[in-house]
Order: sequence, then structure tokens, then C-alpha cells
Amino acid sequence: MRPAFPEALDNTILNAFRSCPKACQRTYFDHWKPKELSVHLHAGAAFARGLEVARKSFYDEGKDEDTAMAAGLTALLESYGDFDCPADSAKSAVRMAQAFEYYLADEWSFTRDTAHPAEMPSGRHAIEFSFAEPLPIAHPETGNPLIYTGRADMIVRLNGGLWVEDDKTTKALGNKWANQWEMRSQFSGYTWAARNHGWAVDGVLVRGVAILKTEFKRAQHITYRPEWEVDRWLEQTLRDIKRMITAWQTGYFDFNMGEACGEYGGCEYLTICKRPNPDEWMDAYFARRKWDPLTRMEIQL
Repeated sequence: MRPAFPEALDNTILNAFRSCPKACQRTYFDHWKPKELSVHLHAGAAFARGLEVARKSFYDEGKDEDTAMAAGLTALLESYGDFDCPADSAKSAVRMAQAFEYYLADEWSFTRDTAHPAEMPSGRHAIEFSFAEPLPIAHPETGNPLIYTGRADMIVRLNGGLWVEDDKTTKALGNKWANQWEMRSQFSGYTWAARNHGWAVDGVLVRGVAILKTEFKRAQHITYRPEWEVDRWLEQTLRDIKRMITAWQTGYFDFNMGEACGEYGGCEYLTICKRPNPDEWMDAYFARRKWDPLTRMEIQL
């Protein structure tokens, strides 16, 4: 019996399919995940939660900067919880809290930052821009439009322009860090969704903080998205989804067998892909958790 096709897709699922359809099948159709949670994903989510709470406290609730910072720091630590950070990682709860304070200091502090979240008709601000946009392609089982979903950190005004703003934690900054965003499908999708919501954004403002064991660094980069580039992104995305539907219908998701197997320290499925009977080893290495792109939460199966 084949698994259900997702009702909603996000950039993470689509990029997994583009990189290696077989890995995408295992992760997002069969719902196999590593038994141990990723420190990068966990710490990044806690950091994002802290920024969201601090920003809403300052801009929407009118709290002073110190009070907003304290609220954000509390939210970060609560979100991080009792997660057991690996000894070789710089993303412990303490370091993430220090990175949070570093991020909101100096030129990016609430009182000095020149990028301000855009005000909505309600009087509140466009902090945590979440979207769920119907696509012009039908779900292969229900016939309903497939949904493309995502979440950016803010929509901001800066230097006379309007931008989607997204925060990234990283290990290193520099030209390579900045250049990686120029063709990033995630940001083309953010731009498409923001314009669908009536925000005439010029592109994306990416802000990064490098978290090392002995220091922090910050950088920002603006990447433009003209209309033709967003149109090309949408056309390619629809083509990728159609290939995904075909793979699901036939029951065969292709292997990459190339660079994707060794990227970012190696694919998590590398060990079982080197075995003649990989499916028999899934229980030994993985647990089943379903990622819901609409709620951005994993459900234990």
C-alpha cells in the first residue's frame, strides 16, 4: 500500500526531492527520521522563536527594549528546553542565548535598526510571515489544489524598499554565505507568496549570525527577485511537483547516487543505501515522525 501524497508542500520537501528523490520518499512519504534530533534544527527553531517574541513585544505591544529582549530570551530558553546538545556543538542553550543577545545589539538593536517590520492594516506588524498558497496543480488523490506553504521571519521596510526578511544561524560568513542566496528557491517562493498577499516586495533581506565556540559574527545580504525570476521559479516548481506525483504513482523514487550522498557531512541514509536490503534496516537506524509543513511540527508515529 503506497503512502498518502502530502496535502501541502514546502521548500524543504521540494529541495529534498530535487536532491535525491529516494531520500525524499523515505523522509516525507514514509516518514523515517533519525532517532536523534538535529541540534541545528532544534537550536535554530529556538532562536527564531526568541526573535519572534522579542519583536512582537517591542513593535506590537509597545514594550521597552530591555523588556522585549527579556521576553524573547525567556521564549528561546523555553523552546530549547532540556535538549541534550552534543559536546562538539557550539549551539548549546547558553550559546544560543548569547547569540540572541549579540544579534539584537548594536546596529541591529530595536532602537538603532533601520529595517523596520511593515505595519499591517490591523496596526500590528508583519512579524512571522506565514503563508499557505494554493498551486495550479491538483492533488493526485483528492483533486484539491496542492498547497505551497512556508514561513519567513518578517516583511520589512529598508532604504525605501520592501523586503521579506529571514534570519539564518550558521558556522561561517563571507562571500560564499552571501552568494548562496541568489538562486535560493526558498526565497523565490517567499517573494511569490508575499506578492500574492499584496506585499510588493523587491526581494529578500537575509541576516545571518555565525555561532562559534569563542565568538559571534553577523552579516546581511539583499537578494533581488524580479518578476521574471519568480515566474521561472513557479514554472520549475510545478514541473518538479509533477515529477514527484509521477514517482508516487509508479511507486519508484530515483536514487541520486552522486554528490548528494556526501553533502553536509553525508546523507543520513548513506549507511542503509550501502546495503542490498535497505528497507529491512530502517527500524534499526530511524524512527517514524511525520513533518507537517502547515504547522511546522513533527508528529510521532
